[in-house]
Amino acid sequence: MSIQQSDVLYTATATAENGRDGRVATDDGKLDVVVNPPKEMGGSGEGTNPEQLFAAGYSACFQGALGVVARQEGADISGSTVTAEVGIGKNAEGFGIIVKISAKIPNVSAATAKELIEKAHQVCPYSKATRGNITVDLAVA
Repeated sequence: MSIQQSDVLYTATATAENGRDGRVATDDGKLDVVVNPPKEMGGSGEGTNPEQLFAAGYSACFQGALGVVARQEGADISGSTVTAEVGIGKNAEGFGIIVKISAKIPNVSAATAKELIEKAHQVCPYSKATRGNITVDLAVA
C-alpha cells in the first residue's frame, strides 16, 4: 500500500552527475561519492556503484524491519546481521537486478530465524517497493 505525500516523515534527496560514471551526492552533504561501473561491467571500479548503494540501503532497512518483527514476536536478535547481495545483468528490456537477503540471527533457532526474515520481508519498505518487480531470495546465514 502506498503512502500519501501528507504521510511523508522524511525525504532523502540525492543528485547524480554523469550517471553511472560520475558522482552522486545528497543535498545535506552527508553522502558524496564517486560512482563508476564495476570492472565486471567494463568500468574502472574505482568508485562505488548504484548496486552497492542499493545493497547498503536495503540491508539497513531490512535489519530495521527485522527488529520491528522481533520485538513483536519477543525474539532476541541481538548480534544479528543482514547482508544484501544485489546482482545486475542483462534481460529482455536491457538490464535488471536480483537480490539475495541473508540474515544471521545467532540467538534463535534456524526455523525461528526463517520465520522472522519472512515476516520482515513483508514489512520492510524496500521489500514492498521491489515486490513483483525483481527476484528477492531470502536465506538464513
